Formats: sequence, C-alpha cells, structure tokens
Amino acid sequence: MIINTQVSCIIPFYNEGYRVFQVLEVVTQIKSITQIICVDDGSSDNTATLIRESWPTIELIILPKNKGKAEAIRHGVQKARNENILLMDADLQSINKEEVENAIQAITRQNLDMLILRRINAPWFVKFDRGDILLSGERIVKKKDLAKILDQQVNGYQLELAINLYMQKHKRAVRWMPWSATNTYKSKKIGLVEGYKKEFEMFKDIVLYAGLKNIFKQITFFATKEVESEEKHKKRSLQHKPSFSTILKQMPGH
Repeated sequence: MIINTQVSCIIPFYNEGYRVFQVLEVVTQIKSITQIICVDDGSSDNTATLIRESWPTIELIILPKNKGKAEAIRHGVQKARNENILLMDADLQSINKEEVENAIQAITRQNLDMLILRRINAPWFVKFDRGDILLSGERIVKKKDLAKILDQQVNGYQLELAINLYMQKHKRAVRWMPWSATNTYKSKKIGLVEGYKKEFEMFKDIVLYAGLKNIFKQITFFATKEVESEEKHKKRSLQHKPSFSTILKQMPGH
C-alpha cells in the first residue's frame, strides 16, 4: 500500500558548490517531497544563483551572514508548509532515492514522531559512540516539534543533540533506518588542519551544550531501535486488530 504523504525538505548550505547539486538531483525526483527549501547561510560563492537557474521551483532563502546550521534551519522551518520535515545535509554523496522514499513512507505508516537515517557507511570512530545515529543530519521530524526546539537557544553544531534531547525528554516515538549515503568531512573541504579544528569545535560545542550526562543517556538509551519493515509492521497490525466477534460484542445490545 502506498501512503500519500507530503514532506517539506530543508537543505542548509554554505559554499557547498556542486555537492548540493548532487543532493538536489535526487530530492527533486521524489514526488512525496512537495516543497524544497534551500537556505544559503551566507555563502560567498554563486551556489544560490546556480540553484535558482537550474531549479526555479525550489524556494531559496539567502541569509546575509553565516550564522550556522541551526539558524539556517530556523529560517527554513518558518517557510515549511507540511507537517513532516526532512532535514538533509548539503554535502552528501551517493544518495539512494529509494531509501528516502522508504523513510517517508515509514514515518507515516508507523506513526513515528521522528525517523533518523543512520549513516551505516560512517567510519568506525563515528559509530563507536553511535554518532552515525545521534549526529546524523538526515532525519524526518514533525514541524511542531522542530519549531519548539528552535524556539530555544540552539546554535552552531548543537541542532542534532538539541532535537535528540527534546525527543527523549518528551518520550517521542523515534526509530532509525539504514542510510547508505555518506557526508563529506571538513578536512576534504577546507584542508586537513582547518578541517580537524572545525571537527574539534563541533565536538566541544556539543559537549558544552548537552553535558556529558545527557550525552551518555543518549548513547545508552536514545533511538536504539530500527524501524520495522513493512511486512513486519503489517503482521503486527493484524495481530492487534480486533476480531469480528469482539467488535460485535462491543456493539450496543450485545
């Protein structure tokens, strides 16, 4: 069964050039994604101009200064029209269209509050502390939840941890799904030394924001379950479906 659902996709970018074009080549082909919002976070290159020329239907937001991913997403959420929002990083490689489509179907079919696309091809040191799930930039989340999260003081590299903390605190239904795409590390974008400096800044920012205690809780307890396959979900739904005789007994006069 195909579930009709509409998704807004928000893609923030900063001097990403051709990398964001690779992402757009895929997401523009997915029918369930009825709104694509690209947020230029103060880029100094011509990426925004090229997006406007190649994909005129994409909604483009151009920020005058680079203020970080959280601020870019904050502007995107204000323009989003759909309940489900797909957050997508701009530097992804080898995106599988079918995986995105399956994720969109799954979050609606299984009534989840958030679905994280787990980066299964991430290096071992990312998987060691479950960063392939906890820090994945690709996730589908409800607009109402994301708006509440961004009403708080969330800056820089804190967004994914802030989302996780909110979901964990409010006991939201969260699952993960395998995701074969990979992201481009900062060392490849801006050089080895500057790249590692940025990675360290990101780690420091995350620790200072969430605290070691909350990070440990997330590593141990948060989003530990994979989303059910469609076949398994159908089987479980049938098992919990009341029989005709049970329905009959519940009717007035029986």
